[in-house]
Amino acid sequence: MKQSLQLKIGQQLTMTPQLQQAIKLLQLSTLDLQQEIQQALESNPMLEVNEESENETAPKEDDKQAELVDLSQPSEKTNSKEADSAAADADSDWAENNIPDDLPVDTNWDDVYTNNSPNTSSAPAGDSDYNFDANNSAEESLQDHLYWQLNLTRLSDLDRSVAMAIVDAIDTNGRLTLSPEDILSGFSEEHPELELDEVMAVLHRVQQFDPPGVAAADLQECLLIQLNQLSPDTPWLKEAKLVITRHLALLGNRDYAQLMRRSKLKEPQLQAVLMLIQSLNPNPGETFTSSQTEYIVPDVFVKKIKGRWTVELNPDTAPKLSINNTYASMVKRADNSSDNNYLRDNLQEARWFLKSLQSRNETLMKVATRIVEHQRGFLDYGDEAMKPLVLHDIAEAVEMHESTISRVTTQKYMHTPRGIFELKYFFSSHVSTDTGGECSSTAIRALIKKLIAAENTKKPLSDSKITALLGEQGIKVARRTIAKYRESLNIPPSNERKRLI
Repeated sequence: MKQSLQLKIGQQLTMTPQLQQAIKLLQLSTLDLQQEIQQALESNPMLEVNEESENETAPKEDDKQAELVDLSQPSEKTNSKEADSAAADADSDWAENNIPDDLPVDTNWDDVYTNNSPNTSSAPAGDSDYNFDANNSAEESLQDHLYWQLNLTRLSDLDRSVAMAIVDAIDTNGRLTLSPEDILSGFSEEHPELELDEVMAVLHRVQQFDPPGVAAADLQECLLIQLNQLSPDTPWLKEAKLVITRHLALLGNRDYAQLMRRSKLKEPQLQAVLMLIQSLNPNPGETFTSSQTEYIVPDVFVKKIKGRWTVELNPDTAPKLSINNTYASMVKRADNSSDNNYLRDNLQEARWFLKSLQSRNETLMKVATRIVEHQRGFLDYGDEAMKPLVLHDIAEAVEMHESTISRVTTQKYMHTPRGIFELKYFFSSHVSTDTGGECSSTAIRALIKKLIAAENTKKPLSDSKITALLGEQGIKVARRTIAKYRESLNIPPSNERKRLI
């Protein structure tokens, strides 16, 4: 094979470490950015946090006076120490000689003996009601609640083991995930004498636990368990059991005409029965699900000042960083030692990191400002005034690539008077109108939600009817598009929205 030399002309984009770092910081969320900054502070000695501590470091007038008193009268300091030791000895003597052998039944230990040890720290007065266990302990789960009731129930060892197996088979909604036969098969080897009737007896015992309706196999059994626990003189109890037992499918489909005909109930009577059924809980275990709130820290604040919408970055999202002047002054140009190279490399990395942070903030500010300028109608009037917007529009306005705009708007949040929204929320496709204009998909969803909220529950609007109503407003939308938007809003179809009450 003959070797030869060839010249080729081409273009190639090389991403420098600085550019890679800038892109990485640009797409990080607020929480991830804070972690990245913390790692940079721990690994780079050239970076430091600017802390305005002038007010904290300045001594107060009372502290100065106290120091003057202590310095001018050193003898009193010694006397105070002697007095404290004497008081401590007196307290110990009192504790040994004055505690009676027999105390009244209702006496508290704090009423008899008070610990005045200087090493004992007491909580501040404002934190006297703070309950450490209540604020730091794990929330009680459904299984924990059922086990607590099981421990208070008299059962044999075998029945208790069966009950524990039943509790373990209950999911977070309170439903039993295993059949009684499956539970029986789990005890067939160790306890062959166990029969299905015994398992069913234990199951019925567990079904009487709180919350009502727990350990049911399906929705029908769950509702019947709750109805059976009501007082026998509850109005419409017999009719409610009849509807749940025989006509649950009709009730689920909201076929009220067939339901009234088969149950032989008139409309006012059926309304009373439905009110009783609606008071039941189809998922009794949902009250024990985790209620921990996840908070969102907004990256941008939007406010209306003197009739104009203003945009500003959240100063609490990241600390203010700077170069440590002490370490930076140690860098020498002509020195090639390992220590000097270490300082020089960290100094360069620190400058790149600060420049990348500044670039991220500037880009985020530009994009947020353009979004606010384009969506003033939404800020003033709500979702119905949302204008169509795509990434290309913002990319042209700020003279950046669409991929950069996509990174900026991902997991970044804007705090507005109407709530906190992700920046991607303001981007939506458009639909043409009869007048030649455009209407955003977000505005159409808002109109659909508004029409359904105002509909007659006895005669809900169908997707075709919503299409016609929007057409009267000049918005041309296909019926399948209305169905897609309705499903994205978690709104059921018209036959499932029908109500009698």
